[in-house]
Amino acid sequence: MPPFERHVFVCHNFRPGGAPRPSCTIEGKSDLHARLQQLTKEAGLAGRVRINKSGCLDQCEHGPTVVVYPEAVWYGGVKPEDAEAIVAEHLVAGRPVERLRMDHGCVNAKSCPHRG
Repeated sequence: MPPFERHVFVCHNFRPGGAPRPSCTIEGKSDLHARLQQLTKEAGLAGRVRINKSGCLDQCEHGPTVVVYPEAVWYGGVKPEDAEAIVAEHLVAGRPVERLRMDHGCVNAKSCPHRG
């Protein structure tokens, strides 16, 4: 079997109420992950694109967070209803969804205007 063309990681981290940083899921449940998997399969991408749950991607203030490799495109504030655009525009057509893309200055940065 050939390697995956793209690998999509969906933050599935959960923190209890009152934690200093927000969670990307509610009680460890992610409708976003399930929707991305469903749409990827419907688009005929099974075996070519892998959708995985991930632990914390350290972008909590931008959550829910999704990252697509090998392009290293980071999406923030992603809702289940955004899954269709990610699959159709990015995974099928190869064009990142700019309206969901995180600011490059915030990815993997110790400080960012969004962090408290």
